[in-house]
Amino acid sequence: MAKFKGKSKRRIKDWHQRYADGEDGDDARRQGFSRRAVKLPTSRLEAPEGNLEDLPKTKGLVVGLYPGGALVRAEGVQLLCSVAKTYRAPEGSSALAVGDSVTIAVARDDHKSGPTTTDKDRADGMILARELRQTVLRRPQPRSGKRTDRYGKEIPEKVIAANIDVLGIVASTRLPPLRHELIDRFLIIAERGELTPVLVVNKIDLARPDKNVLADFESLDMPIVLCSALTGEGLDLLRQQLAGKRSVLAGASGAGKTTLINAIVPGAQAATQPVRAKDQRGRHTTSAAVVYDLPGGGLIIDTPGIRELAVQLSADQLPWYFPEFEQVAPRCKFNNCTHTHEPDCAVIAAVEDGAIPSRRYDSYLRILETIH
Repeated sequence: MAKFKGKSKRRIKDWHQRYADGEDGDDARRQGFSRRAVKLPTSRLEAPEGNLEDLPKTKGLVVGLYPGGALVRAEGVQLLCSVAKTYRAPEGSSALAVGDSVTIAVARDDHKSGPTTTDKDRADGMILARELRQTVLRRPQPRSGKRTDRYGKEIPEKVIAANIDVLGIVASTRLPPLRHELIDRFLIIAERGELTPVLVVNKIDLARPDKNVLADFESLDMPIVLCSALTGEGLDLLRQQLAGKRSVLAGASGAGKTTLINAIVPGAQAATQPVRAKDQRGRHTTSAAVVYDLPGGGLIIDTPGIRELAVQLSADQLPWYFPEFEQVAPRCKFNNCTHTHEPDCAVIAAVEDGAIPSRRYDSYLRILETIH
């Protein structure tokens, strides 16, 4: 195991102590964190008398992350696990994410119990390996200047959740207002991650969405759910879309993702905050991906709200993620047409004729401007 020193060691100690002492105890119980102090294991777990090969193995689902390890759901219980020093993520992939399927070695009983003053190396288990991901929800993760590889050109991507079936793109008509371009960016991310998108327009008790806007998205053959977490309208349809599947709710801060989860998951009691009055923008309430079980099967992951969302694409790849372009683009005069200024561009002609929604085309241009 890696040795933690200085600030990192103190942070890990404080983190465990917070849950041991009962601080944020309600949140700890809701998320399945143990209220007893659970320490990261040291090499004792891998000593000859406790070799990893001799420990029982089981499969589990990563439902939370913390410095140095993960919370893993296995055989109906949740285990705090560190990561084996022999663990290696598949090449070209990030180490661990919520939704990953992992193999863990279950720790001996003497690593799970005992006075905190005499046993400082307890843990429920150790992660040995993870399976290949079937789907991912990811986004570019800008790095600070001191961490940027000056020779590298690629922007690192953060995997928010793995092995997901449905991406619920949550928006609202007011508080905060619906952001068309953000929805379009999530549609690109869903396509790249091989997720099925569902547009969830919340807060219809405040205002109904513009019919023309809905028509633009309906033309993409995407399910659209109009609902209100406050009044309950439309929630049955939302439950039907998510039933029996692994789903992620993502969208702008303040759109009501966590409130929706409280409405459809009995006993969730996830924390929420009102939208800021001065600019009608959401506040980040969820700070990390959190997993909830859906009644009747399936699970749902609440993700941190996103105010800005970049897409890591080249300019020539972007049109692939606007399916309405595909039908007419072959008629463009130039094979490498960017659909911005070229003569005899079939896409521009389709926009002028109304065959392609002008709002979608405007979104394409704005996203294109952000691609370097």
